[in-house]
Amino acid sequence: MDDTNDNFGLSRRRMLGGLGMIGVASAGAGLGTTAYFSDEESFTENTLTAGSLDLYVHVDYSEDQGDFAQWSTPSGTYVQGGVVGEDVNGNGAVAPGEPLSIQVVDLKPGDSGEGEFCFSIVDNPAYMWMCGELTANDENTVTEPEADSANENNAETDTDTDGDGELADAMEVTLSYCEDGEVGTEIISGSLGEVMAALQAGVPLYGDGNPDAPVANRPAFDGVETPFDDEEPNIDETCVCFEWEVPTEVGNEIQSDSVTFDFEFYAEQERHNDGTNNPCADESYAADYVNPDGITQPIPDGVARVDVSYGDDQVVYGITFDEPDGSPYSLADPNFAVANFSMPFDLDDDGIYDYQVAWNAEGGDDFLYSAVESGPNWEKDTSTGWSSVPASITAVKFGSQAVIAVPRSDLETSGNDYVFGFGASAGGQAPSVGIPMGGPYSSSDNWTSSENGQNATLQ
Repeated sequence: MDDTNDNFGLSRRRMLGGLGMIGVASAGAGLGTTAYFSDEESFTENTLTAGSLDLYVHVDYSEDQGDFAQWSTPSGTYVQGGVVGEDVNGNGAVAPGEPLSIQVVDLKPGDSGEGEFCFSIVDNPAYMWMCGELTANDENTVTEPEADSANENNAETDTDTDGDGELADAMEVTLSYCEDGEVGTEIISGSLGEVMAALQAGVPLYGDGNPDAPVANRPAFDGVETPFDDEEPNIDETCVCFEWEVPTEVGNEIQSDSVTFDFEFYAEQERHNDGTNNPCADESYAADYVNPDGITQPIPDGVARVDVSYGDDQVVYGITFDEPDGSPYSLADPNFAVANFSMPFDLDDDGIYDYQVAWNAEGGDDFLYSAVESGPNWEKDTSTGWSSVPASITAVKFGSQAVIAVPRSDLETSGNDYVFGFGASAGGQAPSVGIPMGGPYSSSDNWTSSENGQNATLQ
């Protein structure tokens, strides 16, 4: 009998298989219907650009040698990248040039010169330092009048036969802040040798032309967007003026002598700095003021720093007393009679100091010299006492800073190692500070700290 029912004819296995396929299809449909809502935005071509700092020094210099010669730098002279800028085109581009070099010939008593250095610091405010070095002070030949003059001034020793000239001591130099050609506050003055020693140690410059504030966080120099506006220098209002003169009182002792020296200006960004990094120095050391034992009076915080600069002919120590505004004490104030400081030298690194140079050791605004009687305490030799600083050592104080320059030959007495110390106090209820000295000593490329002292190796 024929089956007339329209059956699907599914076996159990086929049915389960079909259900499985349906299950898969259902699962697939479930994935499609549970997607999250989403959106996307993009920030593209992001860039971080480092800032820049570019120093331009605009120079206006002239000299007066009477009827013999008059000379001045060409209008628009500036130095950038160590060379003289040429063909100013409004954007500060520097054409190929040479380092700025000023030479004076046939120098005579009465000759003089003056220069103004103004600054464009492109893009960022900056702390500035002025550095320099006396690179030559030559006797050259000794004429008969020069020899006679030397013997008249020093009957026991002919000072004109030692190879060192007298011109660096005879020239008078003044560095000052200035604005629009008007000279303002003095930075330092003295002989060329004294001023160049200070510059070798490093002189911090103040953006407001007022050096009364501490070195740390002092007023910086403003930055500019471009060094020129319509080919005119776009400068900070504070400039530095340099004046020199050979006084008419100078005589034959300078005949045939010559000097050579360098100036350098450094700018370092103000941001994230405090301005105490001295680019002129090879090494630096700092010590905080401390209260002497038994003194309970509150003392303002302060820092004493010694910056060391190694030169071919001399090693210079720049001493800075950095005190807060309004401090009732100043270790470098001649009006505060008991303030003093001393720097002793152990020339042969044998643990015993050989001599010391001190400021205000006996009152007054003077430097004195003494042999040292014993070791780390550097007591002066009572048999000789204090005397004038020898001509071979330069010592000068300006404001809250001082400079002591020692001949390199002194420090090469025994190999290349030597030791220096430093101590200062204001006495009574006032701060004291020191870099204590003694052994054991350890050497490095320049000098390193040990528990009791500082040892130095000449470069």
